[in-house]
Amino acid sequence: MLAAGGSAADAAVAAMFASCVGETVMTGLGGAGFATYVEAATGTVTCLDFFAAVPGLDGGDAGPMHEIDVAFGAVPMRFSIGGASVGVPGLVAGAAELHRRWGRRPWGSLLEPAIGLAERGVPLPEEHATTLPTVAAALLPGDGRVAYAPDGELLRGGQILYHPGLAEALDRIARAGAGDFYTGELGAVMVEAVREGGGRMGPTDLAAYRVLDVPVHRTVFAGRVVYGRDDLNHTLATLAGLPTMTGLDEGDRAVAIADALTGPDPGGPGDTTNISVMDRHGNACVVTTTLGIGSAVWLPGFGVHLNSMLGEGELLRGPLTAGHRMGSMMCPLVAMDNRGVVLAAGSAGASRIRTALTHVLVNHLALGAPLGEALDRPRFHICGSVAHTEPGVSTDVLTALVKAGYEVNEWSVDRHYFGGASAVSPTEAAGDPRRAGAGRVIR
Repeated sequence: MLAAGGSAADAAVAAMFASCVGETVMTGLGGAGFATYVEAATGTVTCLDFFAAVPGLDGGDAGPMHEIDVAFGAVPMRFSIGGASVGVPGLVAGAAELHRRWGRRPWGSLLEPAIGLAERGVPLPEEHATTLPTVAAALLPGDGRVAYAPDGELLRGGQILYHPGLAEALDRIARAGAGDFYTGELGAVMVEAVREGGGRMGPTDLAAYRVLDVPVHRTVFAGRVVYGRDDLNHTLATLAGLPTMTGLDEGDRAVAIADALTGPDPGGPGDTTNISVMDRHGNACVVTTTLGIGSAVWLPGFGVHLNSMLGEGELLRGPLTAGHRMGSMMCPLVAMDNRGVVLAAGSAGASRIRTALTHVLVNHLALGAPLGEALDRPRFHICGSVAHTEPGVSTDVLTALVKAGYEVNEWSVDRHYFGGASAVSPTEAAGDPRRAGAGRVIR
């Protein structure tokens, strides 16, 4: 898309729809998210909220949700799924808004790559295959079994992931526009599916959905100004609380990061994905989207899985009022100096989003590591007084954390838990190997 003259928004939108085909364990057309966009010509930073809205504008009562237990690594968690867990999805509306404001290429051309992938199916990355058993209870009901266990067993890494009907859903959105997903046939099918599953979503909820401009927050870190939204984890405030990293040894840096990250308990699996793009004009777009764990409600015949945002306990921070927007820990961000964007980054991973972004920014902006190395270096996540550490965290860091009073829980496998970042700079692009991420520079 960039090689064809598209803008950062065009490339991000095309990647959003492609991820709705190739990363359906993490995201999909029935998901939601946030974006941060920088217009290089003016230096303007915009944060868009296309996260899930609370349904119920048409009235009625929701039925009960179905609780499932998920053991993610050594951390047991409980989620609620079913029609009552579905929030009004915003991903398609968000993609359309990005294109409307900053796109250059025709709308339909942005969906062509995703439609082609949906028609053929895509190889399931090994990193996603290892997650399937963890979240199978949310994925397999309905059309999910045909996609994720077509022969009665869960797909293995490298096998083809194919969602029957998904290409048609994407083609409808390409031809009729994003509105079909909300007020057209796809919207009508969605309402019926959710209500059959006990949810409250109605036609008014979908027709009333709008993408929101939200306040842009900023802080200074490592001599750059970092911009983003105020997420539930307060990522920018965490960066602001870090001391100067240069001059500290590895152990002292680790303790400083751990102290800054002390806060919320670890949440869910963080089935989320992130896209970071810069174009040749210096415009930047970072998009983070998610399905949550997934509601187990599908649009029959269209291969579209709906989100489970109302069943994600870590997001419930008050009464659920119909029409109101839910909060999230997602925080797509950009770092700038007086020449423009020096880093555009975001991450998947629920409560580990802040953890991943903090480690990446420290590694790249403060310590000067190349982007690929900045994303790949071992991380640790703080939960209360426990430091969950990835394989490869050095003995010096482990010793320093213990001396600082943290109980260390050394993970031997499952790096997926520690987030999945992606980042671009004017000269580099990198994706997180923990979730089969990739980066590419177009010359």
